Amino acid sequence: MTAGAQAAVTLQGVNTSFGSNHVLRDISLTVAQGERVVICGPSGSGKSTMIRCINGLERYQSGHITVDGIALTRDATSLKRIRRDVGMVFQSFNLFPHLTVLENCVLAPMSVRGMKRAEAKALAMDYLGRVKIPEQARKYPNQLSGGQQQRVAIARALCMQPRVMLFDEPTSALDPEMVREVLDTMVELAGSGMTMLCVTHEMGFARQVADRVIFMDGGEIVEQGAPDTLFAAPKTERLQRFLAQILRSH
Repeated sequence: MTAGAQAAVTLQGVNTSFGSNHVLRDISLTVAQGERVVICGPSGSGKSTMIRCINGLERYQSGHITVDGIALTRDATSLKRIRRDVGMVFQSFNLFPHLTVLENCVLAPMSVRGMKRAEAKALAMDYLGRVKIPEQARKYPNQLSGGQQQRVAIARALCMQPRVMLFDEPTSALDPEMVREVLDTMVELAGSGMTMLCVTHEMGFARQVADRVIFMDGGEIVEQGAPDTLFAAPKTERLQRFLAQILRSH
């Protein structure tokens, strides 16, 4: 994070355990407003748990998390305030199957932000346009491809006009030919200045979009830096091994 930049997300000494499994180990991280951070690492390294802690989907046992100046505690009020300002897109699309694309998008702005239906609808159509599927507004999720459903999920998150967007491996459940269309949508979103934290194995996306790449392993942040520097000259054997595996699989 550059000097003078305001923090959007701060984690200080965060620890999380599931039973005897110590998933996050003293995680400290500061993400600046407008910064785009890609988090990578092997399966089970704690990547998804870390970003799920940021909006309270997972609890942490010790440490501190602050989002946009609000301390995340177990108090329902702080959690509600943070979730209003943090959008999240998951591996699975989590769309309501009985609602149309448009209804999926207007639900939260109306129920959480108290927006009038006409305003919510106009906002939803704007974001569906930005993810390039406005013509799908009247369809139901099962009438769309996986890539289209994930773009609806992104539009739905944006309809809450969040200050921070979290992505948890948003392309991992997609067929290879659908990955590109979702990544293109995220590249465009990154260009708008949105603060983004994205867990992904798409290293091409990281090179194109990320201000910083964080490599996690064993519940720790092992290395971090600008993508070109990190990928060209990894300092640790763990990152060298991970990059070799990623390159082999691609």
